[in-house]
Amino acid sequence: TQGIALVLANQMQGQGADGQVLLCDKAGDLALKDAGGDKLKPQDVTPAQLLDGAIKKGATANVCALYLPNTGHTPDQLKDGISAAKPDVQGRALLEPQRKVMAF
Repeated sequence: TQGIALVLANQMQGQGADGQVLLCDKAGDLALKDAGGDKLKPQDVTPAQLLDGAIKKGATANVCALYLPNTGHTPDQLKDGISAAKPDVQGRALLEPQRKVMAF
C-alpha cells in the first residue's frame, strides 16, 4: 500500500500536481533518517526511496501529529524537511474546495 501510494504521488507530480504526503501509523517510519525496507519491483526502490523522490520533486511530507509521541521517536530522527503535522493546518487543508485527497 505504501509503495503504490508513493508511486502514484510521483506520477501525479510528473503530470504537474503538487504533492503533500501525510504519513500515519507505520507509514511514519518512512520519514525516519534510517528508513529501510524491501525493494519493490519493477523499479527496485523502497517506499522510503519513493518518498525521497517525491520530496526532491517538491512534495511536502509530514508525519501525523500522533506518530512521534506514540512511537518514542524524536523530531531529530526525521529526514530533513519532514516534521510532525499540525492538526489545525491539516484540517484546514483538507477542507479546501480544490483539494483532492487520496487515502491509502
